[in-house]
Amino acid sequence: MIKPFFFGYGSLVNRATHHYENAHRASAAGWRRAWRYTTHRQVAFLTAIPCPDSRIFGLMAEVPNGDWVALDEREYAYDRVGATHHVDHALDLPHDVSIYAIPDGQHFTPTPEHPILLSYLGTVVQGYLNEFGEDGVQAFFDTTDGWSAPILDDRADPVYPRAQTLARSEKSLLERQMQRVGCHVIAP
Repeated sequence: MIKPFFFGYGSLVNRATHHYENAHRASAAGWRRAWRYTTHRQVAFLTAIPCPDSRIFGLMAEVPNGDWVALDEREYAYDRVGATHHVDHALDLPHDVSIYAIPDGQHFTPTPEHPILLSYLGTVVQGYLNEFGEDGVQAFFDTTDGWSAPILDDRADPVYPRAQTLARSEKSLLERQMQRVGCHVIAP
C-alpha cells in the first residue's frame, strides 16, 4: 500500500506545531523557499518555489489514514503539489510525497501591510534548530528568498496561532541570523 506523506519546509518542521507522528528529516531537490503573501492571508508566510539548482531541508510526515482534510485546512492558502521524485529521505516503503506551494501569479512580495510575523519566523527557526542544529538554521536562511521584507515584532502578543516560546539561546541565534541577512524589524 502506498502511503501519502507531506514535505514541510516552514512551521511544519517544528514538531510542536503538529501531531504527525511518523515524521522524518528529508530534503527536496529543485525547490527554494520564499516569503510571500496572498489574498488569502493578511501576513506573509513561506512558500516553496521551483529552483533547479537548490535543495531545501525539512520534515516529511505521513498523512494519517491518507486523510488530507485537516492538513489542507491548515495550509489553505497553498496548492498541494506532487513532489515524490524530488524528496530524499531514509524511508524504505512505497509512498507519495506532496509539498504545499502557492501557485505562480497568486503570491506577492511582502509589504509593511503584509509583513512576516516574527512569532512565525521564530517558530520555524526553532524547528530547524531542533531538527538540523545551527547549521540547519543557517541553511534555512540561505535557501530562503525575500529577507528584505518587513518583519513585524509580534512576540509580546503573537499573531501566529502556533507560536512557540523561544529560549534565550534560540532568540540569540535568530537575531544573529536575521542580522546576517539584513532583516528589517518593524514595531507593532
